[in-house]
Amino acid sequence: MIRPLVQVLHKNRDARFWFCQLVGWSGYSIATFLTITLVDGDLSWIHVGHILMSAVLGILVSWPLRLIYHSTFYARLGVRLSVAAASVIISSALWTVLRILVFAWLVDEPPLWKEVNYWYFGSLFVFLSWTVLYYGIKYYDLLTTEHQKLLEETAGKRNEQMLRLQAEAAAQDAQIRMLHYQLAPHFLFNTLNAINAMVRLGDIERAQEMIQLLGDFLRHALKKDAVESVTLDEEIDSLKLYLDIEKVRFEDRLSLEFDLEPASLSARVPALLLQPLIENAMKYAISESEDGGTLSISSSVDGDQLLLEVADTGPGFEPDMDDDGRGIGLRNVMDRLKTLYGDDQSFTLSQNSPTGLKVVIALPLQFDSSETGSRQGHEELSVAQA
Repeated sequence: MIRPLVQVLHKNRDARFWFCQLVGWSGYSIATFLTITLVDGDLSWIHVGHILMSAVLGILVSWPLRLIYHSTFYARLGVRLSVAAASVIISSALWTVLRILVFAWLVDEPPLWKEVNYWYFGSLFVFLSWTVLYYGIKYYDLLTTEHQKLLEETAGKRNEQMLRLQAEAAAQDAQIRMLHYQLAPHFLFNTLNAINAMVRLGDIERAQEMIQLLGDFLRHALKKDAVESVTLDEEIDSLKLYLDIEKVRFEDRLSLEFDLEPASLSARVPALLLQPLIENAMKYAISESEDGGTLSISSSVDGDQLLLEVADTGPGFEPDMDDDGRGIGLRNVMDRLKTLYGDDQSFTLSQNSPTGLKVVIALPLQFDSSETGSRQGHEELSVAQA
């Protein structure tokens, strides 16, 4: 029974969309039901009816978003971001008004317009999550389709050796992208959860600040290709956008230390390499401690290698780290480095002193051609002067 359903969902995009709609809004209904039952302890048929009608209205209001996002999917990045932002704002407002009117009808009382801000920020969280999930699934489908088309095109070529090399290159590219995109939903889930918690606690200013920072980070991340390399200096700038979000979450519980050797900043590294390492430390070293902790990020050049080190002051290395889930993000980074550099890289986990986990990455030292020429010229000049 499950296999035919999977086949239908794989072949039919409309069926897949409505299946995701039903699953997603059903999940919203269940989460809301549990919140009212466990947190408020006040559940009546009015609440149940309002939850179900809110989900139905959510399905109807979010359906046009698919048409809008599909029509602008291949537009410029600025257009897509503007359309998505406007759509989330308008859809959230419409859904909020409809939910308030439905609730007023169910309880036979005037609408609670004085609480519209509280309802609206909850709606923003829901439709922002919907939009992020839509684009995530859409980009995953596009990547899968492009990979399949590439394999079909190369299969018709006569040169078997060339076919094998191209297929391996395509598979490597797809693997890197897949590992890269696995990390984004985890980060988005944590950030959106934090925004939701702030809204529930009435901390609207911090929620607005985090939404703005999340927008800045996503705008920056969307410009980076999964297989693109950047300078370490650019990577640190990207990392600081991410850390700005985490600083809002943890405030003074999070301390940061940077020790970056100037000669290492122009070296090339894979885009968004350090974020999953930091995210892992946030989850297991900072969030689980009442006092928070310190994250240390350092870089140096050792001969023909670039050394990157990320250390935290958490509980440290656990023998069953992979079993409890802590190693998933680290494993993705290891696999990505293995795919890009083969045996020319190393990824080492060790205990930090006095406590915590230390991750050390060694990569081949690579620069832009212009930078390489400048360094070689400087070295030759130094030798001549000596």
